[in-house]
Amino acid sequence: MPATESDPAADPEALRRHPRLFRAVTRSRQPRLRRSDITVTEEASVRRAVRAASLGNAMEWFDFGIYAYLAVTLGHVFFPSGNDTVQLLSSFATFAVAFLVRPLGGMVFGPMGDRLGRKKVLALTMILMAVGTFAIGLIPSYASIGFWAPVLLVLFRMLQGFSTGGEYGGASTFIAEYAPDRRRGYFGSFLEFGTLAGYVAAAGLVTALTAWLGPDTMEAWGWRVPFLVAGPLGLVGLYLRLRLDETPAFRKLDGGAANPVETSAADGLGKIFRQQWPALILCVALVGAYNVTDYMLLSYMPTYLSDELGYGETHGLLILLLVMVALMLVITRVGRLSDRLGRKPVLMTGMLGFLLLSLPAFLLIGQDGVPAITAGMAMLGLSLVCLLGTMSAALPALFPTEVRYGSLAVGYNLSASLFGGTTPLVVTALIGATGSSLMPAYYAMGAALVGVIAVACMKETARRPLDGSPPSVETPEEAAELILAQSPDPKF
Repeated sequence: MPATESDPAADPEALRRHPRLFRAVTRSRQPRLRRSDITVTEEASVRRAVRAASLGNAMEWFDFGIYAYLAVTLGHVFFPSGNDTVQLLSSFATFAVAFLVRPLGGMVFGPMGDRLGRKKVLALTMILMAVGTFAIGLIPSYASIGFWAPVLLVLFRMLQGFSTGGEYGGASTFIAEYAPDRRRGYFGSFLEFGTLAGYVAAAGLVTALTAWLGPDTMEAWGWRVPFLVAGPLGLVGLYLRLRLDETPAFRKLDGGAANPVETSAADGLGKIFRQQWPALILCVALVGAYNVTDYMLLSYMPTYLSDELGYGETHGLLILLLVMVALMLVITRVGRLSDRLGRKPVLMTGMLGFLLLSLPAFLLIGQDGVPAITAGMAMLGLSLVCLLGTMSAALPALFPTEVRYGSLAVGYNLSASLFGGTTPLVVTALIGATGSSLMPAYYAMGAALVGVIAVACMKETARRPLDGSPPSVETPEEAAELILAQSPDPKF
């Protein structure tokens, strides 16, 4: 029957007053899915993509981890002797410098990845990260070349930070666009498995070298070894990434060609800030809470145990190493859980864990004895793994395919720059200003409160197609089920 004036479906204003009718009419006007519209992933291809992206992430955090774990030693090597606290603050300030240029890297590499493809940009970021880290291992000490030692250190830290600006956004986008919708949390969790593996490798290597060489030899030349290892690791990661195909979602976007509308990074950035600002704000809040708690436990904790509580450097690293290995054993299970229960419940559990358990955890850590320290760090670790296992699937789903890499790179790195890499510096300064060893707990609780609000505001995205991409399934049978669910008489 043709629509009449009394038919609400004929009147746009009437449709707005009837939300259910609006949704029904909108669905009826959408083109039906055909098999060619649905991406059927190959298990082998997904696993290759996950392996290459995760190895790159592992290398990134190996590089950042060795700097954090050698912060005290590097302070002695690269800065004038005198006050140990000033040397440590100088070392952490240099650590934070890399994060200050990360947004610039995100603004360059992110839109480039949306125009030219994810694979090419991820290969480039891998090369730059390896060069920056390897070069740090070759810098002469302050005693040898004076002022130029910290200058060169800052220069190569900035190169690390610039390349990292395109790394996480690209790697998480790469995995999210390869993974089938129903298992995006599981496959995404391997990216943060790589994060933990990088930290474990860094902590293990620094601990072994310190125990074998002793503090004096480590300060003389042993600290260089972990940085020089990054060169060969970078070549392996580059080889794996160059063997990959472009993601199915990008290939289906304009036939996989560069976006004809956006001819420069500036065009892409303008589109991101104009159209994606609500999702960008949400991304910054989520990443800020996540990064503060992440760096609090995985980067700052060994320094906190040695400098603030008086434990040996090896002692703190060994405990953290055990905690991180335990997290590696459960992180993919958390990813599976987020596929089954949803991203929001798992993320909220992690945020509330930091909000409610940070103070008890740091009170335990402040007690004498390995059992108390281990219990406190385990409390923080269980909260963190809820974020680690879920965030890599949740963040890419905030943005549509055509601007996903750029939007995530910009939002993630702005937040990481402001709240992540500055965490050791801010917490050390707060402890120095207040004299309270519980300042890390209060700082983590403040970040977690922001995270709770952000998770409450986000939409659930588990088991759903990415915005701007067709459904992604594992088998042709699953694709047929999708078509049958849409219409009892599908046209293939």
